Parts: sequence; structure tokens; C-alpha cells
Amino acid sequence: MKVLITGINGFVGSHLAELFLQEQAEVHGTIRPRSEVANISKILDRIYLHEVDIRDPHSCYEVMKKVKPDLIFHLAALSFVPVSWTNTNEVMMVNVMGTLNILQAVKEFVPTSRILVAGSSEEYGKVLETEVPISESNALRPLSPYGVSKVAADKLALQFFHAYGLHVVVTRAFNHTGPRRPDKFVVSSFCKQVVDKESMEGQQLIEVGNLDAIRDFTDVRDMVVAYKLALDLCEPGECYNISSGGGWSIHEVLSTIFLMSHKKNNFQMVIDKNRLRPSDVPRLIGDSTKFRKCTGWHPLIPFSKTIIDILDYWRKRK
Repeated sequence: MKVLITGINGFVGSHLAELFLQEQAEVHGTIRPRSEVANISKILDRIYLHEVDIRDPHSCYEVMKKVKPDLIFHLAALSFVPVSWTNTNEVMMVNVMGTLNILQAVKEFVPTSRILVAGSSEEYGKVLETEVPISESNALRPLSPYGVSKVAADKLALQFFHAYGLHVVVTRAFNHTGPRRPDKFVVSSFCKQVVDKESMEGQQLIEVGNLDAIRDFTDVRDMVVAYKLALDLCEPGECYNISSGGGWSIHEVLSTIFLMSHKKNNFQMVIDKNRLRPSDVPRLIGDSTKFRKCTGWHPLIPFSKTIIDILDYWRKRK
């Protein structure tokens, strides 16, 4: 079994690569030229890397011709939502045109491959109170350029299924985190700030953004199992939510991190305006009934365990 993971050196891609290595698969991955490979440093000798700029159609064609993968997980994207307001053109190029280039390359060179296109809960955007938990049939009302880009990628993927018969499965993952998550993302950011200040005396300030937002968190190690199951068991041409089904306010997340810190009761929150978004989704809780019925999947790792592991991840890097 040949597996190709776009963005293999990313947070999710690195965990997915490890999962398939356990399955004895031949794992290939794309990375952007001169990109960081720290996340996959321990498995570099067991995987095949290909420098690919997904914004370039020829680059995508070449990797498909060379690898001829059985399974493709298209994870490569610019996924940090705030950047989509400051660098909208690049987000659209990578997330939309990059997805189009990958799909066209699959159509031309490996049309029998199965491909997962990783969408996002940010596609739902402005969700009404009566629409929670959110199912796949919910209206898509994205509130960020990133959300718009993922809607476009989602629709392109389904169009290639209907027009060309590609075996495409679209997943809409709700928030997922865990070890290796960059510190610009909320849970990892809080954990790193707390770890950086655990040895300091006196009251320490933790920079925060919107603490009222409610999010549905799944551990990345459960998420990659779900991705694998999606291509094993789900119907092509369909969208599937992947979520825990529970909601945590960002304030609750931060309070839990404080409780798990080695240093107790010495942290104070301070609002950093740079961490506030022009528009934010107040509540994102997913209904993954459709996916669970199809695969039998359910998350195994408690969110408290995820937080402990992220704290330990940053402690090891001090």
C-alpha cells in the first residue's frame, strides 16, 4: 500500500505518517521547498519525501506520476485563520488552487486512487443556536477568508467526484490539537506560555484573545485514525464531520491548563488585541453521527490527557 500525504511535515501530517508506518505502508509525503522537517525528524529514514509546491500544477503532476499512490491524504494548507485576513491571496492560492492542482493531477495520472480532502469546521461559520450540534447538512456561512477557502476546496473535491468519478471523501474536522501543534494555535499557545513561566516567581501574565468562544476539541492522534477510516469505509462523494461532540469554552481550556501547571495560582490573563479576530465563530460543536455510523470511530483520548501531553511537549523543548 502506497500512501501519499501532502504536507507530511505539518502537525497532522506527521501523526498520520506515524500511523501508516505502524500499518507497514510505504509512506510518501510532500513538503514545500526549504520547509522545516522537525515534526518528522524521527521517521525521516522510513518515509519518502518529495519537494512539491502545490501552487504549481506541474509539480503536482510530477509527484503523482512518480509515486502512483493508492491512498492520498490532502492535508497541505495554510490553516492559521488569522493569517487569512492579512495574507488572503496566498491563502486562496494554496488552499483553493493547490487543491485544484492536486485533484487534476489525480484525475490525469492516478484516477483509481482514493483521496481524502481535509476540510474544516470553519466552513460552517455563522451558526445559529438552533443549529448546534452542527450536522453536514447545515448551511455553510464562513466568517473568515480561511473558511471561504475551505468551502471552495470542499466543493471542488465533490465536483471532481461527480464529473470524473474520482474516489473523493471530504472530511470537516472540528478543532484538533495535541503534541507538535504550533504555538500560534490557541491551546498550544497557552500551554507554551505557561511552561515558559513555570519557573518564574511572582504573578505571570498570559496573553489571551477571545475567551468566550466555544470549541469542540479532539486529540490529533484520534483525528488521524478517523482520517484513515474515512478512506477505508466512507462513501466517496460525501462529506463527514469529525468531532468529539462536546464543547469547551476557551476560558475553560485555559483554567484547566492552569490547574495542570507545575506552578499554581500565579497566572493572570491579559487581552492581546492581536489575538482577536475581525469576526469570530462563537460556538462550534460538531455532530459526527454520520461518520460514526459509517466507521464505528469514537475518540479515545480525553481532552485532559491532550493538555498534559502538550504541556510535556513544550517542557521537553525548553
